[in-house]
Amino acid sequence: MTTTAPHPLVAGARRLADGLLAPSAQHVDQHVVPASHIDAVRRSGLLGVCAPEEYGGAGAPDPVAREVAEILAGACCSTWFVQTQHHTPVRLLTKAEPGLPARERLLRPLATGELLAGIAYAHVRSASRTPVRAATERGGVRFDGTVPWYTGWGLNDVMLLAGVTEADEVVFAFVDAREQPGLRPSPPLRLAALTAARTVSVKLDALWVPGDAVVLRTPREEFARLDLPRSTNTSPAVFGVARAALDLLGDTPDERRTADALRARLDEVRTRAYALADHPVPHEHVEERLALRTRAYDLLRAATAAAVVSGGGRATSLDSPAQRLAREGMFLLVQGQTAPVREAHLAALAGL
Repeated sequence: MTTTAPHPLVAGARRLADGLLAPSAQHVDQHVVPASHIDAVRRSGLLGVCAPEEYGGAGAPDPVAREVAEILAGACCSTWFVQTQHHTPVRLLTKAEPGLPARERLLRPLATGELLAGIAYAHVRSASRTPVRAATERGGVRFDGTVPWYTGWGLNDVMLLAGVTEADEVVFAFVDAREQPGLRPSPPLRLAALTAARTVSVKLDALWVPGDAVVLRTPREEFARLDLPRSTNTSPAVFGVARAALDLLGDTPDERRTADALRARLDEVRTRAYALADHPVPHEHVEERLALRTRAYDLLRAATAAAVVSGGGRATSLDSPAQRLAREGMFLLVQGQTAPVREAHLAALAGL
């Protein structure tokens, strides 16, 4: 679980997890992620883990970012899920052309944690439907439709919104994350897991966004190509939640044996999955990436089931972390899911 060269942000994440997130995870799960949790994440510098140093970020390598994600997810998956949205806009702005107005206006405050960003573009991954349309209008972009899922409402400052044009081009733009003319959130969605992450749907009715808020226009086919490595690689949260579940197992010989065996398998899959995530050609070895992601899911289910079995009847209490981790594991099965991921996972399950 340690990097070859320990990074200050990893130590900071552990302090945050042990001192705040893990002790309050049960309470947060039954309520909402409090603003104080996000403020603590801001102060820790973790929102800028991968942001460029010249913009106030840490510029840390990907292994550090992955380890931080594991630690936060294992401590409080709801808090992790709110803050993890932030890193996609930061990476997108980092790769944008220097001088782009949105980049120059937002990258520094996002990198330093002055602003927190959320994402509203998962719907673009669906090839069968287009719930949000985008159209050029008055030098800007008009958005119409419904964003099915938006996490962090009431905590985020800005959202990265995407829609698809009639020409099948995906348009990404930054919008203030607040109710405004043309943008109306639903009441908070009640979910089986991570309800605390403040997820809503967002109704867009002729929402106009100025042209200087647009950060990227790309053909939908190209977006799908670029998105493939992100969706086929294994999320670090899977390893974080699985390890947290195994930490609940007691000291009986059977429990120790189970925990040791599952940890060894997790370590093996983690090593292989992260090696592929660091592969210089991100579009290669897709089948192997999917197989490792599916194997990681198998181990996650086994780890959370072991925690429940070890806890017995008391594990079904809402006060028990075992049932919370089992529900969080269920959520991670579909987080970031695309058609290829779903097909590979179902095929693997059919072969059980």
